[in-house]
Amino acid sequence: MTYCVGLDLRDGLVLLSDTRTNAGVDNIATFSKTYIFERPGERFMALLAAGNLALTQAIVNLLHEGIETGETIETPLSVKSMFRAAQLVGEAVRRTYRVDGAAMQAQNVQFDVSFLLGGQIKGRSMRLFQVYAAGNFIEATADTPFLQIGEHKYGKPILDRAARYDTDLYDGVKLALVSMDSTLRSNLTVGLPIDLLVYRRDALKVELRRRITEDDEYFKMIRERWSEALREAYRVIPRPDWGG
Repeated sequence: MTYCVGLDLRDGLVLLSDTRTNAGVDNIATFSKTYIFERPGERFMALLAAGNLALTQAIVNLLHEGIETGETIETPLSVKSMFRAAQLVGEAVRRTYRVDGAAMQAQNVQFDVSFLLGGQIKGRSMRLFQVYAAGNFIEATADTPFLQIGEHKYGKPILDRAARYDTDLYDGVKLALVSMDSTLRSNLTVGLPIDLLVYRRDALKVELRRRITEDDEYFKMIRERWSEALREAYRVIPRPDWGG
């Protein structure tokens, strides 16, 4: 399993994913779940993947090679809008299901994939989508400016309480890292290193790309100070006066 989170903020996008892939307690490996489609100055897109690794890699390869639509072959680098890019990811998911779905079902293997797609094309709006295993998708909004895939339940409470559309971009980085830390602490199928992307609205290129390992001083500080802040909050909350 994995955990990916995307924040769609006033000033840009924050995208974060772990890299752990496991097929049992003794078969653990590291694979990046973040894929970039970029022409600096013309477009930037990032695709974050969760689920069956063989399926997500097949879908990403199909997107790189292109999908025939009528008389043209479309890729994320050729589409005219982010909405069309989300449709293209959905079509790649459905085509992969048509190829592999029956064989997987015969082996009692679930067709388990999901994606976050964020980015911007010159002259168009910045957008963030979540694509499901059926190929359909939803979009982040100002009311709910974040989307999650994979093992998301542990990292959701901090985002529910603190993430707002007008959150500063690098405050959004802090929120995403706290959300990831909560997941790392509670689920062994999510693990370091983690991949961070920051995109500033209308920049049309990556602003920050960083792989965060267990030796990263800032992430270690985040983990320690967040844990201490939670312990302190617990200590200062009054006890119930229900008796005893």
